[in-house]
Amino acid sequence: MSYLPGKFVWFEHVSSDPAKARAFYTGLVGWAVQDMAMGDQTYGMIMNGGTARENGIGGFRTATAGMPNHWISYLSVPDVDKAHAGAVAAGAKSMMAPMAMGPGRASGITDPTGAMLALWKGGEGDPADTEKTPFGGWFWNELHSTDAKAALAFYKQAFGYSVDSQAMGPDMTYHVLKSADGKMRGGLMQANPAMTMPSNWLPYIHVKDCDAAVATANKLGAMAVVMPPTDIPGVGRSSVLIDPTGCAIGIIKGANS
Repeated sequence: MSYLPGKFVWFEHVSSDPAKARAFYTGLVGWAVQDMAMGDQTYGMIMNGGTARENGIGGFRTATAGMPNHWISYLSVPDVDKAHAGAVAAGAKSMMAPMAMGPGRASGITDPTGAMLALWKGGEGDPADTEKTPFGGWFWNELHSTDAKAALAFYKQAFGYSVDSQAMGPDMTYHVLKSADGKMRGGLMQANPAMTMPSNWLPYIHVKDCDAAVATANKLGAMAVVMPPTDIPGVGRSSVLIDPTGCAIGIIKGANS
């Protein structure tokens, strides 16, 4: 059992219609879903590559009244209580106080620019890094922030990330967040001012064919294609969609997969 602080280890789709979300994603990427009792609701555990528990990569959960539909990312931390207090001290807002949850401990915050994030310490360790991301797995996670400068300062202070920054044109810089072990864990960029969405973490699913996946998503009821399939040199071909419940999701075919 090992831990990888700074890695995003779980992703939850939180919406008012988990059944609609479940139908969309199982049709899009072939996930299996295992229903589990969680308090007074059913939690749909997302399984990639079978139904064994070790294949779990996320879940479908019913949103509480008034909560917007969204994907929320779970960040591995060494100590949830300390990380939560440190994040609040660095400017985050507490969304959910640290508490026991399933096989671990979790809390919820919004960063200083408004992006929601869960902090997590599992009782069974973190999923190991792999050389190649399996199809249907999580390929990347990317923060689109309304204030990239403030967000960058926060994630460096609160979670100890180091940063590699690269100009992506005259008006945009892309920041790669690295954990203490030197691994690339996520991206951070200034949100497109033309978009009306608040700051958000955007997870990317690895697919066999980006263009075919977009076509399938449209047939399954995707609300919009925010970014059509686009080649990113050295990275892959990616697209960003809005699923039938209104949640943004990225899909990508890795360059070396």
